Amino acid sequence: MRDALAIAPTDSLAGFAALLRDHGLKVGVAEQHSMLKAAMLLAHPKASQISAAWRSIACHSAKDWRQWPELFDRYWLPHRTQGTVRVSGQTRPSRNLRDAVQALHQSMDEAASRPSAQSPSHPVASALEAALEHSAEATGAPQAQGGATRTEALHDREFSQWLPQDLHGLQQIAERIATQLRKRLTRRWRAQNMGRKLDLRRTLRQSVSVGGLPICPAWRQQRRAQPRLFILVDVSRSMESYAQLFLRVARAFVQAAHARVFVFHTRLTEVTPLLQRDSGTVQEKVNAVTAGFGGGTRIATSMTDFVRVHARSQINRGSRVWVLSDGFDADPPDELAKSLGHILQRGAQITWFHPTRAVPASEAMLTARAQCCIARFVPLATLKDLYVARSVLQ
Repeated sequence: MRDALAIAPTDSLAGFAALLRDHGLKVGVAEQHSMLKAAMLLAHPKASQISAAWRSIACHSAKDWRQWPELFDRYWLPHRTQGTVRVSGQTRPSRNLRDAVQALHQSMDEAASRPSAQSPSHPVASALEAALEHSAEATGAPQAQGGATRTEALHDREFSQWLPQDLHGLQQIAERIATQLRKRLTRRWRAQNMGRKLDLRRTLRQSVSVGGLPICPAWRQQRRAQPRLFILVDVSRSMESYAQLFLRVARAFVQAAHARVFVFHTRLTEVTPLLQRDSGTVQEKVNAVTAGFGGGTRIATSMTDFVRVHARSQINRGSRVWVLSDGFDADPPDELAKSLGHILQRGAQITWFHPTRAVPASEAMLTARAQCCIARFVPLATLKDLYVARSVLQ
């Protein structure tokens, strides 16, 4: 007996693509277009045929290939996965295979026969546009009217709905912020053709070849160094829904500014080597970082461990310390201000990123704010927040 495939391409393919993107598969508009074309070519397909055709389109690595059957059955064939471990907390509407194919061909016929003043579009493209419009209506997202919209999808889209190109946009913003970080003058000097200070030793050395006449002066200029950047990400239970977004942001700055990244809940752990690797299993590694976390929060203890053990010899004047947390601390309220004070004594600047629009108002945060331990507070819940804050992160 044929399996009843839960699919209506014009209604549910966009939702299936979103589920695949949630689990790291790179499925964009081109892949959805190809999946619709494959479904169109199969007149009376079975679930196994649809799965095999779509699997070759959507899977780009061995990891994608391995997790495809479970994701496909979870979305389209939920009766197969009853009593098994769920791979996603999201639920999707189910459809019947025959209704799916009939709806696809019907939508194609309507798109082909519909009169239009403009040049006729491809039936599959019309079906894809209908699926995308249905997805936008279901999520309540702002839609373009008259071909224009004021909403930038990249900036306002939630992290669970990001596309591969959104990660590229995040990397571009991180590189732009990294170039804006103010470089500090050091005590070291470097050779410069048009420097401000005469390098007497090199000038005398070069004059030997011309009989000791200093006709080829050498110059030098004071060296400027990029400030060290340290990012501390809160992965406690209260930050569970934002931990992956913050780790993605931290990874972007590891590549753009050579930042050192730490995660903390009741203890502090460095994850910089983990985030430095660029491969197709980044999402899996990010999930592994948060595994075992999710308990209480001891921010003050983690800050003390950071400044006295992990970054003791690297924090200096001009260093940047970014803390990504909601500010809820289980340590005594006065301890957080003391631990942040140790960082300030070394000349570093502290910026606090919080996932809410309002500044954290816990007792520990109020004490730290009263003692002016934190230079600035920046809301960070979407990519748009980071884009807006790029001007103040210097």
